[in-house]
Amino acid sequence: MNVRSLLLSSVAALGLALAATAAAAQAGQTIQADARTALSGGLRDAGQAASGMVLESSLEPAPGFFDPEALFAPPQTEAEGEAYAARMRDNPPRYGPLALANTDMAISNGRLFVGNFNGFNAYDISSGPPRLVMSVVCPGGQGDVSVHGNLLFMSVEQNRGRLDCGTSGAEGDVNAERFRGVRIFDISDLNAPRQIAAVQTCRGSHTHTLVPDPTDPRSLYVYNQGTSGVRKTGELAICSDGQPDTNPDTALFSIDVIKVNLDRPQDAAIVNRPRIFADASGRVAGLWRGGAAGLASQRTAQTNQCHDITVYPEIGLAAGACSGNGILLDISDPQNPTRLSDIFDPDMAYWHSATFNNAGDKVVFTDEWGGGIGARCQATDPATWGANMVATIDNRTLTGRSFHKLPSAQGATENCVAHNGNLIPVPGRDLMVQAWYQGGVSVMDFTDPLKPVEIAWFDRGPIDADKLIVGGSWSAYWLNGRIYSSEIARGLDVLKLVPGDQLSAAEIAAAESVMADEINPQTQTRFAFADHPDVAEAYLDQLARAPGADTALNDRIRAAVGQWRAGRADRRGSAALATALTAAADKATGADKGRMTALAAMFGRRAG
Repeated sequence: MNVRSLLLSSVAALGLALAATAAAAQAGQTIQADARTALSGGLRDAGQAASGMVLESSLEPAPGFFDPEALFAPPQTEAEGEAYAARMRDNPPRYGPLALANTDMAISNGRLFVGNFNGFNAYDISSGPPRLVMSVVCPGGQGDVSVHGNLLFMSVEQNRGRLDCGTSGAEGDVNAERFRGVRIFDISDLNAPRQIAAVQTCRGSHTHTLVPDPTDPRSLYVYNQGTSGVRKTGELAICSDGQPDTNPDTALFSIDVIKVNLDRPQDAAIVNRPRIFADASGRVAGLWRGGAAGLASQRTAQTNQCHDITVYPEIGLAAGACSGNGILLDISDPQNPTRLSDIFDPDMAYWHSATFNNAGDKVVFTDEWGGGIGARCQATDPATWGANMVATIDNRTLTGRSFHKLPSAQGATENCVAHNGNLIPVPGRDLMVQAWYQGGVSVMDFTDPLKPVEIAWFDRGPIDADKLIVGGSWSAYWLNGRIYSSEIARGLDVLKLVPGDQLSAAEIAAAESVMADEINPQTQTRFAFADHPDVAEAYLDQLARAPGADTALNDRIRAAVGQWRAGRADRRGSAALATALTAAADKATGADKGRMTALAAMFGRRAG
């Protein structure tokens, strides 16, 4: 979430609205009213609706991490914005914007860590509903967390952050006690977590990404993404501001690469600040320069930062959502990432996050149009703005293919735009669950990159039916069989997928079988499926949905899966079915070709 983006003037907002009709037609998608559109409001008792998933449990914020005075109602007009700025300057309230907001999540050994602008909390999720086991007060925003073994990493961006995690703030333009960067905690004892390192950076840390060293298991890299203003040189000597044509050493137009020796994490330090936006001639500001773009003259961000970088170490690639561009990086040498490809689209105001599919040949980029605190999912809003862009990767080159936005029209008091999500491991499909703030939680099928579609969702009504108060799902992640949603103001939700027309019981069972000890959403790992009847039936259910499905072949597969479940081995029948599936795959196209090929291999192994 980028709070600085919220203060669009009313004139700018009107210009964006006037462009809605043309952009929506270009998207080929309709944003319309449905069961989610008119849900009743309320902080704790808002109306709820769901399709394809159910709410298993919901926890209110941890003690010390909620105060009704901290709820943030952003200004909606230019006059309100001016009044708000004056109040913050002359008579600042007890809490700044989002001071107690929940943020991003990570998981390690049955513990769910939830970041917060005020610190972080840990929950035991090893069995039953989540149970709070640790709270750490350490203000500084944004509070995104990731974990590696007994180390927890936390992003700190705001000027109020202190080296000692104190709550008194750090006043002045230059303050020796100020901390902005990446904190590292030792969490081996949940009763006594300790900050053991604090790596100062020039633009703070909005988000960060853990990158394992492919040749040294005792080394870990952290890609730090700072999006705030540059610190004064007097506060941090490595920092200077300005555009590169007048200051070639500017802290803009780069990311930070931090190296962590896992035997001495207290010595973590910046080892590189690569110029990943440079053009072929070496010009540092080599990508999109920002400003009005496209037929609608939408205001777009300059590429002088990345908001998120998602790494996929098993394929040696990273995808960066870098404010004005989406980029593809070679991370085979993690200390020295290099850009392979970049894309721009005038319908993307602010490239916010990136998610690869499991095969690594697609990337979903999100657009945080309006900074995350505007009502950007109304029926009159463009269907290509504040949406997902699905891009493909061919020969290590990105190509944008389609847009997908939450298809439910939300109200004027619900902040809503595409936000954080990850993959649901269903064999044969590319499924992504993600947060849409007060648009709720949604699951998108992007198996066909030209036709992404929503297949499941959960939503609540607004926090306040009469006034926009920022809330909703910050992150929605599939973590070991459940969807966890970090709700900005309301706490933590746990959701479970349920079978329906678009997702079968076997597909859900196959997904729930994929478990990991550690999950950091911006560090993707490839998931694999064991030979199991649920996996075979998941492929079969997908084949059966396809137009013109081969009923006779599907009946043979279903009978073979039934024998498998019953524990009966039929090697000859499995071999014959594998042969038939291979022949059918030779004639098939698209996703069905891959599904048949996978089934043929499974039954081939059973025949062996």
